[in-house]
Amino acid sequence: MDEIINQHPDPQGEREKFVTAFNDTMIKIWQEQITLLDVIDTGHLLHSVKAIPVRADGRFIEIGLSQLFTEYGLWQDFGTGKEIPRGNHGDIGREKKRKTKKWFSKKYYSSVLNLRDFLADNIGASFVGLVAKALDDNYRRYNH
Repeated sequence: MDEIINQHPDPQGEREKFVTAFNDTMIKIWQEQITLLDVIDTGHLLHSVKAIPVRADGRFIEIGLSQLFTEYGLWQDFGTGKEIPRGNHGDIGREKKRKTKKWFSKKYYSSVLNLRDFLADNIGASFVGLVAKALDDNYRRYNH
């Protein structure tokens, strides 16, 4: 039982490090993708990508993560913009110039799933450790 309890000596610290690294990594990935896919006209989108400070309870079980970038980035990701007037169903009378540049959505979704899996494993291991310790304490108290 002690090995289960000591398997993660500081699960709260591990969660804090992982969440902070997640935020930093997302910013780096997005800036890299913006540059690689040439989603740069003025540089405004590239420099608008920011991580908002993490909001977390003291144990990093309830976490609020936010990232910020200019709305223009979504239109680049979808390949839409000013060349298609509102109400037009896609027939603009010529070949569409704008192309989808998936700088945001692909890697973000997989990164969120990685964060979810890490937190599930980490918080689950903490819970198992607490239950194992409680059972062990009860066993010792009533059988010794």
